[in-house]
Amino acid sequence: MSPTTATRNDRIQLPFNFDVAKMQAEIEVLRPHNFLYYDVMPLRSPAHEIDPSIPFPPPAEDYADGTWTEWLDTSSLKKSPYLSSVVDVFKAKTRVTLVRLLRLAPGAVVKEHTDPTLGLEVHKSVIRLTVPIVTNDKVAFYLNNELVPMQPGECWYLRLTDPHRIVNGSDQERINLTIDMEPNEWITKTILAAE
Repeated sequence: MSPTTATRNDRIQLPFNFDVAKMQAEIEVLRPHNFLYYDVMPLRSPAHEIDPSIPFPPPAEDYADGTWTEWLDTSSLKKSPYLSSVVDVFKAKTRVTLVRLLRLAPGAVVKEHTDPTLGLEVHKSVIRLTVPIVTNDKVAFYLNNELVPMQPGECWYLRLTDPHRIVNGSDQERINLTIDMEPNEWITKTILAAE
């Protein structure tokens, strides 16, 4: 099966559910000081960013699919056994690249945009899965101008090559875990079977 197979749906809830209380307890230990610019906390990053003895990778023709470097767990992920176990679910089946906690501050908005390399239908791409950890009913994620009803602990594939935007209309932060991986037969079949 080709990793460039298109899905019929732009949003697909996958058959994985994770323990919200355990994830929330671990991010409580990590925040707020570990969040970097744009309210992003890396949990897996390019190897040279984690280990200074690893040289910066040579220039690549295309950085889209994550094959240009090796990826390592950050100290934040190593201190988080349950979050590590969530990531390990996917590491056991495919090559996991970038993993992050994404925080959207109260009242914040992410303007509509597209991510041209984050879709199953793209030849050189990364598959991004989203697991909400902290959210509420005033946080709205719109994909193709339709609300995606993601709940904490669920795991979603979203076709992010399509227009999407986020509105945090609440007075609380929203935190999602995103897991990027190289497309392979396993994740392709898993996504298509969940449609």
